[in-house]
Amino acid sequence: MNPSISVITLGVDDLKRSLAFYQDGLGWETDGIIGEEFEHGAVVFFKLPSGLRLALWPRKSIAAEMGVDVAHAANEVLLSHNVSSRSVVDEVMTEAKRAGAEILKPAKDLFWGGYGGFFKDPDGHIWEVTWNPSWST
Repeated sequence: MNPSISVITLGVDDLKRSLAFYQDGLGWETDGIIGEEFEHGAVVFFKLPSGLRLALWPRKSIAAEMGVDVAHAANEVLLSHNVSSRSVVDEVMTEAKRAGAEILKPAKDLFWGGYGGFFKDPDGHIWEVTWNPSWST
């Protein structure tokens, strides 16, 4: 298997609310909800600059597709957004809060020399916003 990930799918409770958070609140581009004509097919895709796609799919649809219960354990995965400077961390954190995110930890200096903070989206998915002085973004 080629070690590559092309889509990360987040299970959501309310697809329209989550679409509004990412599209209207954070300014991410999307074609909106597609696949509504199919049972359990409604989904939102965001194409990210890296080529990776972020999908939002209702938890009940994921459960139906996989044939298993989908728990609300959104904090099992940490999504990291690395940015180019400390000031951009602050800008992103402010934007997320304005969009309705819960700030878990405000941005601060980190023990390893970086700077970052954490927020939670409306469905409980945790995002880290970090500037790492050793990485180029």
